Amino acid sequence: MIAVIRRRARRWALNGAAAITLGYILTPLVFVTWLAFFRQEIPSFPPEGYSMRWFAAILDQPKFVEGFRMSFQVGVLATFFGLSLGVPAALAVVRHRFAFRVPLSQLLLMPLIVPGVVLGTAMYVFQVEAEKGLDVDVLGTFYALVAGHTVIIIPWVVRLVTASLVGVDRSIEEAAQNLGANAFVTFWRITLPAIRPGIVAGALFGFVTSFGNLEMSLFLVGPGRTTLPIVVLQYLEWKIDPTIAAVSVVQILLIGIAMLITDRYVKLARVV
Repeated sequence: MIAVIRRRARRWALNGAAAITLGYILTPLVFVTWLAFFRQEIPSFPPEGYSMRWFAAILDQPKFVEGFRMSFQVGVLATFFGLSLGVPAALAVVRHRFAFRVPLSQLLLMPLIVPGVVLGTAMYVFQVEAEKGLDVDVLGTFYALVAGHTVIIIPWVVRLVTASLVGVDRSIEEAAQNLGANAFVTFWRITLPAIRPGIVAGALFGFVTSFGNLEMSLFLVGPGRTTLPIVVLQYLEWKIDPTIAAVSVVQILLIGIAMLITDRYVKLARVV
């Protein structure tokens, strides 16, 4: 009887801790969503009423629209290059045994650990030196920004694709090769479908990371090239109204819809 009571107490304690953690995470999102519907321009509690006009006000600000377009373009291109580099890197680390394999795998995950300001400073210095050495415009260009965002996407791709590769049965690939399939056909017909959840999850989380990146983007943007997080920061320097909350709600909805659609066709719980 005492053992049963102890098990129930431990279960309740764990469930309570999980509920408190979830509430701590969701509370800011709830307040931001609530603020986006306030009628008054200066946020105050209790609200004077509710309105949808702040969502319409987003379209009246060309900087928000341009920032969204820039963030989307950079995120899509950086995700493409991150997949192009991250998937082969994950295959090399998991499937091959070579010197410095473990340090290389740790190095590929380093951008997840290094603070964004440090990473942004390093990318800035690298691009300055590259511009001097190559005698071409690098710093502040669109493609330099894409290159910087690719660096922060690669770790997500490597981490999630690696998790998928670990669960793939090598005997199936060996059977395909014994039946006459070459390395490319084996990868395309056997390996790729098996690691598709990891690839899709890596692309999704990499794009979200790129789209919302602020620290590194501050060092890499050039004149006329401003991402959405930087536009939000600049807006808050001069004005505080529920427009920012409306922009945040739109981002939350877009990311949430993308995750739901992705999970519908590729179960993210398999690799995340």
